[in-house]
Amino acid sequence: RTAGTIPIASAKEDPEMLEKAYERIDAYLKDGEVVCIFPEGRITDNGDIYPFKKGITRIIERTPVPVIPMALRGLWGSFFSRWGGVAMRYPRGFFSRIALEIGAPWLPATVTPEGLQAKVAEIRGEWK
Repeated sequence: RTAGTIPIASAKEDPEMLEKAYERIDAYLKDGEVVCIFPEGRITDNGDIYPFKKGITRIIERTPVPVIPMALRGLWGSFFSRWGGVAMRYPRGFFSRIALEIGAPWLPATVTPEGLQAKVAEIRGEWK
């Protein structure tokens, strides 16, 4: 709560929570706040990027704002990794070197989940 996180669930799991999440995202964006999402909808269990969900499309339809693609690098093998869905027993280290790569902003009309995923993969590179 302190970080301003927004609980979210799939429409199948909890449609009411999903709608409330979109409402909060909309309100934050209209107030000029930055909203960071993880569009895969899950934590990777193998270090690869999973297909992006369609939520970004719905967010942009409601509130057309620029989208800044970003990629976390160096998380895989760290304390935060989830090999096979559970915390890694012997991570590379708690103090792994992690970087945030930031791409150029995209105009709302140019954003698609597939295009954004390709850009995030490009800026992340091979360093997981």
